[in-house]
Amino acid sequence: MTTGKSFRIPSPDPQSGQQPGWHPAPAVLTDFDDTAAAQNVAELLLDRFGHASWHEVRQRFRDGKVTLKEYQEITFNDIQADRDAMRGYVMENASFRPYFRELWDYCQARDIPMAIVSHGLDFYIDALLEKFGIFGMPIYAVDATFTPQGLAYQYNFPYPGQEHLGNSKGLVVDRFRDQGYHVFYAGDGASDLEAAERADVVFAHRTLAKQCGERQIPFQEFNDFQGMLRAVQGYSENGRRPS
Repeated sequence: MTTGKSFRIPSPDPQSGQQPGWHPAPAVLTDFDDTAAAQNVAELLLDRFGHASWHEVRQRFRDGKVTLKEYQEITFNDIQADRDAMRGYVMENASFRPYFRELWDYCQARDIPMAIVSHGLDFYIDALLEKFGIFGMPIYAVDATFTPQGLAYQYNFPYPGQEHLGNSKGLVVDRFRDQGYHVFYAGDGASDLEAAERADVVFAHRTLAKQCGERQIPFQEFNDFQGMLRAVQGYSENGRRPS
């Protein structure tokens, strides 16, 4: 697994967009649960290994009574399974959306940064990447450590003063844009809104699409990664910003 904990974001190649007359170099960022992954992998694990009360905690989160960070920690703290059991279950039951691998291969061939940005836990994201033979993709997520006392969580990307909210996807987008990248972002949930507000090109579905529409944030409909692949290809090869 390649974590993004130290924000080791590569500087763009000057030939790929930083000289006068060139467009900024692209970077591709995507949420994980229900976006890169066809399933909500966290909920797959909670259904299989979690305490039945996790549904109640999820409703409290949806009602705004607990934060996403609190919801995740409360529910995963009740899981008794070990890391290998959960990783194995992910490998057996989860998959990526169509064209995710093709987008990764394209980005690799073109030296375009591509990374997962998630409020989820790193070990299950890494499990699915390993299943499909994808190695070296940075993961900006929650670092989960298995200890005799249970899971310990480390949040490496909070906004200063907002550590109680956990990681900020918007902060990760900001860091890429600060390096000069033109950011393509895909997401589905409310936690992706702050990233969508900052990204240059947004692919959205479900809750994020609704919120982008309400806030007049331009976005493209997302069901799989084919449209995103075409947009990145068009921008990278022809210097066009997707319409």
